[in-house]
Amino acid sequence: MLEHFQWLPFLATITLLTMSPGVDTIIVMRNAAAGGWRLGFLTSLGICMGLFAHATVSALGLSVILLGSAGLFTAFKLVGAAYLVYLGVQAVRSAMKPVGMTFKDAKSAKALTAWGSFRQGILSNVLNPKPIIFYMAFLPQFIDPSHSALAQSLFMASLHFIIAMLWQTFLALMVHKARVWLARPKVAQVLDGLTGVLLLGFGVKLALSQR
Repeated sequence: MLEHFQWLPFLATITLLTMSPGVDTIIVMRNAAAGGWRLGFLTSLGICMGLFAHATVSALGLSVILLGSAGLFTAFKLVGAAYLVYLGVQAVRSAMKPVGMTFKDAKSAKALTAWGSFRQGILSNVLNPKPIIFYMAFLPQFIDPSHSALAQSLFMASLHFIIAMLWQTFLALMVHKARVWLARPKVAQVLDGLTGVLLLGFGVKLALSQR
């Protein structure tokens, strides 16, 4: 399939996009700091699984319907924005508690589970309409019309999945290595506070955006 479209520009663009700081990076790093690299990995897995949903929606043309309906798009966008604000509020509330980030504490384990980390990742990705717009605008130029658009879209999503998983797992490992420093109450409060503000900012920006 590789010979049927110019995949090197796609890989270069996706790699740069993946490494650019954004909501995905923030959530992966925060969960890795709170529960170790495995929770960061599972958060990344959830985020990256969402890529297949966007690729499928784009290939099947449902994005055209979504983007063509102002009301439907606005509703979908506001749901995603509300979820980001929810995560931001949780982080800010956590920043107000004078405790460090621990990795084996019973309360922390209960508050942030493996399933919870995965769910946060996939919801933050699937409920964000930006990837739908990006995939709808970007993927078609690499699609060979003589072959299945769905198969090619899923193939490119798989490449994106691999790149994003490698990068975000690396970030989770780096955060995990710094867990002793991150466990200091003041450091944890600052990190949670900054994370909360950034997530709130992303949520408000998404809610107010025209596209």
